[in-house]
Amino acid sequence: MFSNIGIFLLPAVFLKIVSPYSIPSCDSHIYCQGELLDTVQRAKIFPDSKTFVDQRMLYDESVIFENFQQLMNTSDNRPSRDQIRTFVQSNFAEGNELQNWTLPDYDPNPPFLQKVNNSTLRYLATEIVKIWPTLARKIKADIIQDSSRYSIIPVPNPFVVPGGRFKESYYWDSFWIVEGLLISGMTQTAQGMIENFLYIVDKYGFIPNGLRVYYLNRSHPPLLTSMVTLLMNYTNDLEWLRRNIHLLDKELEFFLSNRTFQVSYKWKTHTMFHYDSESGSPRPESYIEDVETCATLKEATHIEECYKEMKSTAESGWDFTYRWVFDDNGGNNANRTYTQCRRIIPVDLNSMLAKAMRELKNLHLLLGDTDKYFYWQQKYDDLEEAINDVLYHKGIWFDYDVKFRIHRKYFYPSNLAPLWAEINGPVSTEELGKNAYSYLISSGITSYLGGIPNSLNNTGEQWDFPMAWAPSQSIVIQGLRRSGQKDAQQLAKTLAGRWLMSNLMAYKRTGEMYEKYDAVHPGQAGGGGEYSVQTGFGWTNGVALEFIVDFFSL
Repeated sequence: MFSNIGIFLLPAVFLKIVSPYSIPSCDSHIYCQGELLDTVQRAKIFPDSKTFVDQRMLYDESVIFENFQQLMNTSDNRPSRDQIRTFVQSNFAEGNELQNWTLPDYDPNPPFLQKVNNSTLRYLATEIVKIWPTLARKIKADIIQDSSRYSIIPVPNPFVVPGGRFKESYYWDSFWIVEGLLISGMTQTAQGMIENFLYIVDKYGFIPNGLRVYYLNRSHPPLLTSMVTLLMNYTNDLEWLRRNIHLLDKELEFFLSNRTFQVSYKWKTHTMFHYDSESGSPRPESYIEDVETCATLKEATHIEECYKEMKSTAESGWDFTYRWVFDDNGGNNANRTYTQCRRIIPVDLNSMLAKAMRELKNLHLLLGDTDKYFYWQQKYDDLEEAINDVLYHKGIWFDYDVKFRIHRKYFYPSNLAPLWAEINGPVSTEELGKNAYSYLISSGITSYLGGIPNSLNNTGEQWDFPMAWAPSQSIVIQGLRRSGQKDAQQLAKTLAGRWLMSNLMAYKRTGEMYEKYDAVHPGQAGGGGEYSVQTGFGWTNGVALEFIVDFFSL
């Protein structure tokens, strides 16, 4: 499945943690699995598990293992927390693999600002444009040549990061970052980021969650083809497209080969998609969190399955939410330990892949490749039919539980992803927009002034109520706008305005754009999750600019 990454025999001590048949996080016994990682992360010497796996090795791996073995020998295999801290300080240091980068195409006053017909929102857009240079990074040249002591995955071009603890590029975050850069006139920077992802596809066959080796066991919501489509709308560079389009084929084939599920529904079997990491060990960047989450399970096989679910949920981008949690009766009244993401056919994943298939066949048509055009046309037609047959239920789309063969009839912004992806079907787009409008009204979603909440279930998880996330706003609001239905489009503008006002209130108070917000209290940062709220913030900036251009510009 991940043949480019490498499967190997694990050290005996690690077999106590995960079976030898499970796919490892990556081939590093420092950053991905093994006794050293387990010992350091269980000691909790850092508040955030990601801190350790982002550090660089001060010596070659063999030397560090010798030092670690000496530590274990002198402590009878039970080193104290202080001894472990001293070992880490002696053998590792802050990664320092990135450096600030001056954006070559940055314009503090890009042309789109002159078209914004609201002075308050023009101020917000101007301030957001000023943030881009603070998020610009590049990997140091010597590390591109030799990254053996680092967890970073080197890429050839500089990039814009999300912000905060997310110091490297992340896959689905980058779609809205790229869009924001294009709106801001930074085509060269956006193209460089896309080329980085194409480079990764060429090397690994897919795009990992983020550009760290410990993410090589999972992908992320697939938006590369959509990024290229955005870029082509600005450049129309057919020669560039001709050189790279085979890598778009390659990435979608990864999902076709590794993320499909045969769904039998109403006497027909459809090929659909689900998130599915088969790596049964703790996430290295959230190691102790996963250990503690899965520790209540008693059998080793159940613990391993729990770790796979943690990674599959991280692949979804929605980490964590009770969207993926089940109790024994198929409800959602359990807790994170009972996450079962892999048994769900998600509305958004299937919509994103259908969108990518449609876009890719059109890109092939631009180049005159009719064979590829018809190939992806058929893939799109099949998936469109599956989405309409399996996921569409009484006027809206719902995730489907393949174990109990039922729809998950809970509110999530992802329920409107087919509208955002412009999925066709037997029902007219305008009627779909009317149904979506009625669904949002009846669900009470329009009563929240700080944004569309990510669910109506207040669980304490960061992808549940009352948290509101930029990509979820984009999916719902753009879906309503693209439906063409008058009431839906008016609601889209209202919801976009509310989101922007929440962004603006927070920015004026703190000078920050947040990773997530509170839907109940406009202008307040969101909470929950495994780490404190982060600022920057890449996709929030991109979505804000998207809304300003689409709803409040000439």
